[in-house]
Amino acid sequence: MIAVQARANGELSYRMGNPIEAALVSFGSGLIIISLISAFNPAIKNGARNLRGALKRKEIPLWTLFAGMLGGSFVAVQTQIVPIIGVAIYSVASIAGQTAASLVVDRIGLTGGGKKHITVRRVAAAGITVLAVLISVLDRIEANDLSVLAVLLGCVAGAIVGVQRALNGQINESTQQSFTTSLLNFIMGTTILVIFLGIGMLINRTEIVSLPAGPWWMYTGGTIGIIYIAFTSTIVQHLGVLTFTLISVGGQLVGSLLIDFYSPTEGVNVSVYLVTGIVMTYLGVIVGGVGNLPKRKLAKR
Repeated sequence: MIAVQARANGELSYRMGNPIEAALVSFGSGLIIISLISAFNPAIKNGARNLRGALKRKEIPLWTLFAGMLGGSFVAVQTQIVPIIGVAIYSVASIAGQTAASLVVDRIGLTGGGKKHITVRRVAAAGITVLAVLISVLDRIEANDLSVLAVLLGCVAGAIVGVQRALNGQINESTQQSFTTSLLNFIMGTTILVIFLGIGMLINRTEIVSLPAGPWWMYTGGTIGIIYIAFTSTIVQHLGVLTFTLISVGGQLVGSLLIDFYSPTEGVNVSVYLVTGIVMTYLGVIVGGVGNLPKRKLAKR
């Protein structure tokens, strides 16, 4: 889902020529949809009441509720750089940032599922993934600093979403309703993007443009985000952010590779370096994610 979302948001940004507004359209459409669903769904309303109760009892810090602003920032970065480097390289770069951030947030225990120690296996998995990023972009590192900067920004975006996942796990523990967590994320994410767009207009660097005509799928980013946030906020409570990130890499990279094969960003080619990087990332999955699952199950038994 996140690979398709990146392609959709990147296409929308390219056609609008305004990445921040494109991100706002994506998040805003998601907010409208999840708000309509919430109006007729008692379970989501009950989740909001659970969250209010948790805040009153001080079971969850108030600042945790701003996790959605990290999501808005992530989409803003995503819409900026996917048109430059393509979905596949962006995905690998963001995964490197996610794994690095995941080690930290799991150790702190931000997910709400308890602290997870930084072991040799987990560090090795993160290291293999970061090395995979370097290999995957070797043929694209040129004198043009913009492409290198875009890859680095992809890593930053990944770190942002890694922290967001952890905070969403904590929120979901209080709401007990994953779509309530999605609603809160979209409220906060849309708010920060409105602020970003307003600042851009004030300094005369951004202009509002009309919604462009184009393929219908470029407007699906918000809908995908609703489902994605709901799923991840539940899963990270049980697996932790790092294990979830590594296991979900398979779907994300296969999806992004297929997208760059069949609907590539202009000037982006699928190279042997990229494929090698993806294979190495799977190695990281085996070392740090899949290898841990049997031990977790045995511990529960």
